[in-house]
Amino acid sequence: MKNNTQLAGIILCLIASISWGAMFPVADHALTYIDPLFFTLIRYGSVTLLLVIILFMKEGKTAFRFEGKFFTLLLFGVAGFTVYNILIFLGQHMMGRSGVVVASIMESIMPMLSILIIWIYKKIKPENYQFITISCAFIGAFIVVTNGSTEFASILTTNLFPILFMLIAVIGWCIYSMGGESVKGWSTLRYSTLTCLLGTITTGLITLVATAFHIVDVPSLEVIYQVRYDMIFMILFPGLIALLAWNKGIKILSPVSGILFINFVPVTTLVVVTLQGHPISLYEVFGTALVIYALTQNNLYQRRQQNKTIKPINLNHSRYRLK
Repeated sequence: MKNNTQLAGIILCLIASISWGAMFPVADHALTYIDPLFFTLIRYGSVTLLLVIILFMKEGKTAFRFEGKFFTLLLFGVAGFTVYNILIFLGQHMMGRSGVVVASIMESIMPMLSILIIWIYKKIKPENYQFITISCAFIGAFIVVTNGSTEFASILTTNLFPILFMLIAVIGWCIYSMGGESVKGWSTLRYSTLTCLLGTITTGLITLVATAFHIVDVPSLEVIYQVRYDMIFMILFPGLIALLAWNKGIKILSPVSGILFINFVPVTTLVVVTLQGHPISLYEVFGTALVIYALTQNNLYQRRQQNKTIKPINLNHSRYRLK
């Protein structure tokens, strides 16, 4: 039974990670027709509706009470579903085709960014091995961003804003992921639904203002029809299914074990981009492999540290001897 449960957790985390890895190549096609604001609004507006229905059916209308946590949930909802989604796809769109791989790399270094955020916010200094793996991950990301060019200063200057947008986006998702601790006693579904709802409403207000000032245009039905398959995929897999699968998988495997599966995000992105017929440079492959290596080593070190804290049972003790 335990092995079956562990297998279920592995499958769920794989589904989520592979969905997120395929998300960026699919979004690349959709963003040629629709701007990131309406792309995010349509996608997560649909996800929110589905989550609301599921939460109502499972926990009833009382689950929609904020219980004095409205502003806390608003903060995390905006960080996770407004800041992350708008800026990650805006940055990807601004960088063009290279933004697909860069966006997936930025997402894969979230565990490292979480360590830094905890250090700054909670004053918990990372271990030496964490410093090493963080440095390794950022070197890998840097190689992917510059694509091996020695003129990295001009490349970073040219892509400064999209890279900055992506960095802010992944920091937003890191903050959101830590927000679940602020609503102890709530189900994962309830936290996900209410934060998604508040974040999507905020996205809607921003989109309304941007449309009023003619910064973006309302997509026509013809445009929406052009990206219908992209949106169906983005709503169901990287949106609804990945969110619920990841949260459930993490709960089964524990965060230390489950976070390892985030390595499949850049791997899946590279596979999908290659299958689409777009060339991948050796620098992108090497940089991605370096990030994956850093994340893997960080996870293995965490496991060793966790195992050291578990005291073995002394079976020779009289308490455990058979009478």
